Amino acid sequence: MFQLFVRARVDNYFKSRSSNRDMETDATRIASIFHAIETALQEAKAEHAGLAARINDVLARSAVTLGNDSDEYLTRDPDDRRRQNALGAEIANGQRRLKELDTTIGHFQFLKTVLVSRFPDSRLQVQH
Repeated sequence: MFQLFVRARVDNYFKSRSSNRDMETDATRIASIFHAIETALQEAKAEHAGLAARINDVLARSAVTLGNDSDEYLTRDPDDRRRQNALGAEIANGQRRLKELDTTIGHFQFLKTVLVSRFPDSRLQVQH
């Protein structure tokens, strides 16, 4: 029975990979995770920047339509009041999303840092 195992090695039925090939395989796996995190991070940052710019633009435009008299709200047209209320709700939703994106971006940056610190021998150090 033991001869079956010995013969397998002698006849080259089993051969392990070289350590260089193992390192390349591991580096490829790590790099794919790194790139996925990096892509998600960049997309979240782009969404954050775009949304922040749109919210700032809407805030500036809505400030003009509100007026600057202290009693302006008393004489405002009901349609304008409804539009202002709807706009306020949309701005609040946008600001909520900005906070969510801030949290998500922080998490992605943390994952990226952890990945680089857990695999210090990989080529990610150069990319990071």
